[in-house]
Amino acid sequence: MPQLLYVTDLAYPARGRRYGDEDVFLTSRLRTRFELALCHPEDAEALIPRGFDAVVVRNSGPVLNYREAYDSFRATALATGTRVYNPLTGRGDMAGKQYLLDLTAAGYPVIPTIDDPAHLHRLPAAPAYAVKPKQGADSIGLTFTPDPSGPAGEILIQPRIDFAYEVSFYYVDDAFQYALHAPDPARRWELVPYEPTEADLDFATSFIGWNTLSHGIQRVDACRAPSGELLLVELEDLNPYLSLGLLPPEVRDRFVDAMAASLHAFLEA
Repeated sequence: MPQLLYVTDLAYPARGRRYGDEDVFLTSRLRTRFELALCHPEDAEALIPRGFDAVVVRNSGPVLNYREAYDSFRATALATGTRVYNPLTGRGDMAGKQYLLDLTAAGYPVIPTIDDPAHLHRLPAAPAYAVKPKQGADSIGLTFTPDPSGPAGEILIQPRIDFAYEVSFYYVDDAFQYALHAPDPARRWELVPYEPTEADLDFATSFIGWNTLSHGIQRVDACRAPSGELLLVELEDLNPYLSLGLLPPEVRDRFVDAMAASLHAFLEA
């Protein structure tokens, strides 16, 4: 039976989410198909030499809180050929927020983003702008202002959009699993099931294709703009929270089956 090192911070105080509960559930299901050992993200590098078949990064919290340890783990995993799930080739949040700038430049349906106040003219005019650290996560350091400022290359600037709601699409490998949305924009993590249209899935799947991850779990976060179209908010490909506790049992079970099959395929690749 394959041996997995499962990386999680069970005690991380996520706002509106219960990281520990989700990973207790997932590991309770996966242990019938894999031999599992759990560890904190700051301990993962030291355990790489123990010979696990793969390291599975799950609800490990914002990398900003343990940047040095994560960078060292990543470098060691790459140098030793350690299998990491999700693979370390992700182009989304795993690699920082540069992808928001790249997707803006490429004309993808994303909230327009710049990283230099001198380029404000490139954004649609707005009464206020969102400004956040380029290396931030989980809304850490987010502010709203009509006059954005900050060091070029170290911040992200986006027009503040009065969107109707946020919606998240969840994938295992390139296969859509389920969608959830927050009807109240002020309550991001009060989610309910969402039935996506074909156009919604075309939107979300385009970013999965752009990311080119061979295996793994991804969450595509979007907002419904006033004009009706979806705009990308975030492509989470490092440790996306899955809100499994909000799903019907049959959808949860189907997700676990898909994740287990993906892991087996990943190990055999």
